[in-house]
Amino acid sequence: MQNRKGFTLIELLIVVVIIGILAAIAIPKFANTKEKAVVASMKSDLRNLVTAQEAFFSDNQDYAGSGSYVGDGTTYTQANGTGGAGSLAFTPSKDNTVVLTYVDAAGWSATATNPAVPNTSVPNTCGVYVGPAANSPNAVVIAEGAPACW
Repeated sequence: MQNRKGFTLIELLIVVVIIGILAAIAIPKFANTKEKAVVASMKSDLRNLVTAQEAFFSDNQDYAGSGSYVGDGTTYTQANGTGGAGSLAFTPSKDNTVVLTYVDAAGWSATATNPAVPNTSVPNTCGVYVGPAANSPNAVVIAEGAPACW
């Protein structure tokens, strides 16, 4: 009497085919995950910038001046305010570049980019504005203080 424990070759091939089909379905769904995370960090940076600008405005009765804020992991550039002597307490996420455009004491706009997000199916530039709607950096940004991406 022979002991026949184990799987046949056909059973193993069927399992391998099923795993391959599941992988073919799942992998495309996760293809843009990293890019989407970077876009979320850009929007978060813009929300933080709105908070920092409002705190600056509270201290100086004016918004901080135009400047470029580059998150390089170690050093950050900060612009001095036009209406006060302080500097904007804002630090972008690593590799994000936030460009702030001062309009006047009633408003400003800003855009955020990151080289890790190529021009693909996910948006690669985000923006926000405060003040008159004319400050909007792009037609996609329709609500004051609410970042949007294009």
